Amino acid sequence: MYPFNYHKPSSVDEAVSLFLDAEDPAYLSGGMTLIPTMKQRLAMPTDLVDLSGVQAMRGIERQDQKLVLGAFTRHAEVARSEVVAQAIPALAHLAGLIGDNQVRYRGTIGGSVANSDPAADYPAAVVALGAEVVTNKRTISSADYFQDLFETALEPGEMIVRIELPIPRRAAYRKFPNPASRYAVVGVMVAQFDNGVQVGVTGAGPCAFRASTLEAALAADLRPEALAGVDIPDAGFNADLHASAEYRAHLVGVMARRAVADLLAS
Repeated sequence: MYPFNYHKPSSVDEAVSLFLDAEDPAYLSGGMTLIPTMKQRLAMPTDLVDLSGVQAMRGIERQDQKLVLGAFTRHAEVARSEVVAQAIPALAHLAGLIGDNQVRYRGTIGGSVANSDPAADYPAAVVALGAEVVTNKRTISSADYFQDLFETALEPGEMIVRIELPIPRRAAYRKFPNPASRYAVVGVMVAQFDNGVQVGVTGAGPCAFRASTLEAALAADLRPEALAGVDIPDAGFNADLHASAEYRAHLVGVMARRAVADLLAS
């Protein structure tokens, strides 16, 4: 490591002010990505703004047909929350699949969504549920939020305060996990609303996306079999030592069919 200035604000305004006044700052949420990259000196911020003391960024609440999660809500809190289990059981299931106990008890939903790792689990839920990302400055729709590999619509210094997720009639999440990291080689959430079915995919491409071809097939026939002949082009998909782009495209179909089967059984 190396010397840096450490700050622990107690409000959103104080956190943003500290960030804007620093030379090369970084917000510290769960630190699951930031701390390892700092140890490797791939990131060398002059100031860390620790968000753990900002109470306004914590908590889980149902508001009519929305589930509202504070950005500093940890994965373990989402996984074991009765409010989440009643509103969106698939989200609690998803949170329980993230990493291991150490990761789930340190990592936060806001940190995950802000980082936009291409293999993170939450982004699949954000796009499938049509969530809104609420920052200290504005509200960003899920359709506009994820832009590219580790790139989002967040502006420099902008901070996620909470995430608002519409509550579907039912939903299900399936992923093919990396056996070591538990990151999603491919993960798919299928969510059924009164006006249709939405499918969010993570792990396959540079960032999470809606699978419109799968949605169209399921709109006509909400069964796993309806996806059997749907073509999933692998152009632009990730390819690495864990899986080729072609294999990831195959996994999207497999995980989607399994998620639909889970949804129908719920």
